Amino acid sequence: MERLGVQPSGTAASRSKRCICAICLRPQSTCICHWITPTEHAVEVVVLQHPLEVANAKGSARLLHLSLPHSRLVTGEVFVEQALQALLTAPLQPQAATHNPKQAILLYPETPEDPARGLSASPVLAPALLRDPSQLRLIVLDGTWRKSRKMLYLNPLLQHLPRLPLRDMPASHYLIRKAHRPDQLSTLEATCAALMQLEGRAAPFQPLLTAFDGFVAQQLGYRDQ
Repeated sequence: MERLGVQPSGTAASRSKRCICAICLRPQSTCICHWITPTEHAVEVVVLQHPLEVANAKGSARLLHLSLPHSRLVTGEVFVEQALQALLTAPLQPQAATHNPKQAILLYPETPEDPARGLSASPVLAPALLRDPSQLRLIVLDGTWRKSRKMLYLNPLLQHLPRLPLRDMPASHYLIRKAHRPDQLSTLEATCAALMQLEGRAAPFQPLLTAFDGFVAQQLGYRDQ
């Protein structure tokens, strides 16, 4: 596997530790590429990742992105409106010969309208939008609850998207990060649950969830050491 080079300073051991995987962008010693699980899916996925999540070893967004062929992972907190509009509607692959605009849906709980904070009420998700999963694009905010809420406040275009809330979810397997409630999921778990709901099938996503359990176990092993 191709690796990114490092500066030649320091001992051989320290250089090895700093050697970064060109795919998962983690140190070679903690590479997670063996957990990448190519997963067939009809709904496109765009993950908007808070900048503070990029270097978080416990994060699941990159594993998710590397496992979903029809996905993009973009980092930022405040997005230029034109750039964000493109993420919502433009082809994920710029070289695509033809493109039918997708209906973007935000994976986020319903929140009350708050004019004081500039938070608009989200439009109702029309059942007709769910008839053809291939015409949908799921927008996912990757960050803590506080960070993702701030991203929503700071990007009005996101507030105008219909939302897909997840309800009655089982307890998360995300044992490496603290959750305030047992039903709070990792980005990978929540996205898989949303895709299962939108596509009306669970089997294609089970191998990725199994791989996620392995990723979590790997991270727990580092903590035990």
